[in-house]
Amino acid sequence: MSKPGRWWKTVQKIAYLSFIGSAVVGISFVVFLFYLRSQALPAASILQTSEIVDSRGDLIDSMYAGQNRQVVAYDQISPYLTKATLAIEDHRFYDHVGFDFMGMARAAIVDFAHMSKLQGASTITQQLARNLYLSHERTWMRKLKEAVYTIQLEMQYSKQEILERYLNQIYYGHSAYGVQAAAEMYFHKNAKDLTLAESAMLAGIPKGPKYYSPYMNMTNAKARQKTVLQAMVNFDYITQQQADEAYQQPLDIKPQSGDKPSEAPYFRDYVIQQAAGKLNMTEDQLSESGVRIFTTLDLHAQKIAESVINKYVGSQGELQSALVAIDPRTGYIKAMVGGKNYSENQFNRVFATTRQPGSSFKPILYLAALEQKDLTPATMFKSEPTAFTYDNGRKTYMPSNFGNQYPNKDIDLREAISRSDNIYAVHTIMQIGADKVIDMARKLGITSSMKPLPSLALGTFPVSPFEMASSFGVIANQGVRVEPTAILKIEDSGGNLLYEAHPQEERVVDAADTYVLTNLMESVFDPGGTGFRVANLLKRPVAGKTGTTNTDAWMVGYTPELVSAVWVGYDRNRNISAVESHLASPIFAEFTEQALETVPPKIFPIPDGIVSVYIDPETGMLATTDCPSSKLEAFVKGTEPVEYCTVHGKSPMKGKPDSKDGKQENSWWTDLKRWWNE
Repeated sequence: MSKPGRWWKTVQKIAYLSFIGSAVVGISFVVFLFYLRSQALPAASILQTSEIVDSRGDLIDSMYAGQNRQVVAYDQISPYLTKATLAIEDHRFYDHVGFDFMGMARAAIVDFAHMSKLQGASTITQQLARNLYLSHERTWMRKLKEAVYTIQLEMQYSKQEILERYLNQIYYGHSAYGVQAAAEMYFHKNAKDLTLAESAMLAGIPKGPKYYSPYMNMTNAKARQKTVLQAMVNFDYITQQQADEAYQQPLDIKPQSGDKPSEAPYFRDYVIQQAAGKLNMTEDQLSESGVRIFTTLDLHAQKIAESVINKYVGSQGELQSALVAIDPRTGYIKAMVGGKNYSENQFNRVFATTRQPGSSFKPILYLAALEQKDLTPATMFKSEPTAFTYDNGRKTYMPSNFGNQYPNKDIDLREAISRSDNIYAVHTIMQIGADKVIDMARKLGITSSMKPLPSLALGTFPVSPFEMASSFGVIANQGVRVEPTAILKIEDSGGNLLYEAHPQEERVVDAADTYVLTNLMESVFDPGGTGFRVANLLKRPVAGKTGTTNTDAWMVGYTPELVSAVWVGYDRNRNISAVESHLASPIFAEFTEQALETVPPKIFPIPDGIVSVYIDPETGMLATTDCPSSKLEAFVKGTEPVEYCTVHGKSPMKGKPDSKDGKQENSWWTDLKRWWNE
């Protein structure tokens, strides 16, 4: 064969082998693409900022551990920002398949000319693949994986979906990840509301968050903004006039908040703990999961509580205070202050179970007695120094009244509650048995340890303010216990429901018994009552009970809409002064009135099974016209006195009784209740 013939045969063989090789490569590449299309991308853990909001949707706190991110949908992002990002990052985004080969060639030429790597050529898709699934190490294996993930992203997601993920992932400096967090941080607005000028400023930051941050260097930030605007002009996103006007527009950059304290920090901590348990997460996982926690808190009431506590305790050295307020009808926690200064001490005293409630515990004792029908408002005990024997006569208990002051006469239940008589209380517990009192405390929601001793009547066993508010809430809600609730629901970043509260309700006490007790507890704020000093602050019917020990001051009370427990004392059980012992009541009174300022005053609803009769306060019997004084008293039907007073005369009482001096000494709402009952 001649040389030209052999040469031609060789060319044919090479062409044939090349064709076969190309076909194999092509087929292999197609198979590889189908393989990638069938494979799921690695699970991408996109950390998002979680939020806690109050009952009106107002922000209590944003939670994030290192990354502040809030994911938003594509249509919730300003078109100016998407165009600005495309112009400066990847203007051929909609034209390439994940790799911009023209851009890569241009970058290679520039790098070769300068003998260094000056130009980058990563597309938005490549950057997203790197940010979602890979580290930023410079190895060939990382680059190969990035290429594979880039292809998969382009095959499995639309361009809009890729851009949406990128804009929610990219870092904008100062712990802000994604456009929503950046828009809120720099401009205090949502990403959808960004102007052209603001969008151009933000779009320029990711290239160098420290160098181009307006917080760090406004000169650099403005120069970068101008570059972005000009790129938008070059690629026909905006006109030159629009760019010039946007550059000249003043930017309202918000001051960097730094470590801004949370609203209601003690409540915030409690909610985080509760939410983490309900979702079976750690607190760190919760803060990065992008959930939205809807709570029962009323930020308006919360700020009032904090203000009032600061007013009375803020300047009192180490003296501390706690307050918790609950809507007794729903169990919703409306305010919570665990101490006067969270930044100094994060211990939440609302849940501290080391404090004796003192006389504020007595309503639980009396409710147990009313339920047993061993006690009525007309029951009389003599208040004088008394030694009580118990444990089959082997032990003696001798309580004393405050200041060793005793009426030295028979008094009824209203006077015992109003003046907080200790002798009457111990007579009561000795009559019904301490076990019955503990049973009642458990029904009302108190779980703290108690022992069946006579001293239990005087609140000698510690309970928390939370337990006291919860138990009084049952009385305020006519015997129905509603589980205290802080979290209404939890949603994920997509608005899907993860948890929803369904507070349990249970009737634990008869409504008539709770009403009789409420009616009696209103007397605490009448003349001579332990709460009378704050009666002028209260413009509505309120029932409550004070409590004082050597180390603690309490005021627990309620209206039909709100029950609050206030504690004042020292963390180290230091004795409180006489002045300090009176601080809980004004805190309670001012908070209650201000928190309910827009709520019209209401009398406590009167349930079925209540009768009202006039009694003689000296004998506890039905009053006659000959009794020097008489009062209208509410009873559970069937427990009211049936015999008329025989000490002062036998003529039945008719009409409305007056006080000894002939003047009515009760408040206007007491008159209203009397009219209602009559």
